[in-house]
Amino acid sequence: MAQKKTHCDCLNTIKPVRDALDVINGKWKLPIIISVGVGNDRFTDIQESIPGITPKVLAKELKELEQHKLLKRTVLGDYPVKIVYTLEKYADTLTPIIYSLKDWGVNHKQVVSQD
Repeated sequence: MAQKKTHCDCLNTIKPVRDALDVINGKWKLPIIISVGVGNDRFTDIQESIPGITPKVLAKELKELEQHKLLKRTVLGDYPVKIVYTLEKYADTLTPIIYSLKDWGVNHKQVVSQD
């Protein structure tokens, strides 16, 4: 029979998972990363690609993703100023997680709709 894991073993898994979720948690962060990843680099393009997101929320989420080193905000030109968003190389580490979540979501929808 397998040996029961200790409280410490559980916390060693929970804490890093919680840290990861603190960065990508919420309704909008992953959709924003996906949107920028497929080439939407301007604020309005990102907003139009994500149904239901407001400009205020998008601005807040972009700033947080930039703070977490997942997005880069670049100001181009003097007038009119053009601001573009690109994924940092570090954001590539989320690609397998995003595709795993996508696959799980497709599978889960099939499982729960088998009534």
